[in-house]
Amino acid sequence: MENSRYTERPILTKGDLKEQFRRCGVSNGQTIIVHTSLSRIGFVVGGAETLIRALLEIVGEEGTLVMPSQTWKNLDPATGVHWEVSPIHWPIIREHWPAYDKEITPAIGMGVVAEVFRKWPGAARSDHPARSFAAVGKHADYLTKEHDLSQIFGKGSPIDKLYELDGHILLIGVGYDKNTSLHLAETRASFPTKRFTDESSAIMSDGKRTWVTYRTQAVDDEDFTELGQQYDRAHDVTIHKVGEAEVRFLRQRQLVDWAVQWMETNRKGE
Repeated sequence: MENSRYTERPILTKGDLKEQFRRCGVSNGQTIIVHTSLSRIGFVVGGAETLIRALLEIVGEEGTLVMPSQTWKNLDPATGVHWEVSPIHWPIIREHWPAYDKEITPAIGMGVVAEVFRKWPGAARSDHPARSFAAVGKHADYLTKEHDLSQIFGKGSPIDKLYELDGHILLIGVGYDKNTSLHLAETRASFPTKRFTDESSAIMSDGKRTWVTYRTQAVDDEDFTELGQQYDRAHDVTIHKVGEAEVRFLRQRQLVDWAVQWMETNRKGE
């Protein structure tokens, strides 16, 4: 009798991944933001490292990969990010939460691939203390520099610069609810429910830890799944497979422009 611990899931090597991602449309010289759930693919020999190597080898020296490396725990506890701590302890968090350090501060909730990627040799990482991005490749420095506190996903942000470069989006085993580029559409669209909020984070300023507050647009991803379903239908989006994971490979500019119009039509408020 076979050991019941074993599962009949795909076992993929780097070569398998390269072949399958190329079938999705990934090719040399592209600039791509990647959102991934490694566990959805199957058993990847070498895990996150192998996945990253496969994608980097496909895009080559002229290409660039980007991934979110957000550190959203570095926000005011009043926003709900420290739900496990009583409000009576919030002042302690505000006073002692470590200042963002792009070389050290781990990505939070972005998955193992994003965490490995932000430490990749030659990786650049933006300076936003809560919403940073990491990049490797030709345009890495350009994409990650001068990430303004108030422009999390707006003008001059890594997502906005990806749009200017006419980049692509690669969703591996995740849906539109994880598609950060839709937040760029939020900043560009005009709709009555748009609002702004004050956020606070710990940063290093003049060699000292400082708790800073900045004004930024509040994000709302509740309708991203519905938006994505309609986009898939409107553009007859092909859903590929890499291992067991569903994969979408999209032109970011096309999606963002369409999403702006969709939000202006559908986000009417009450």
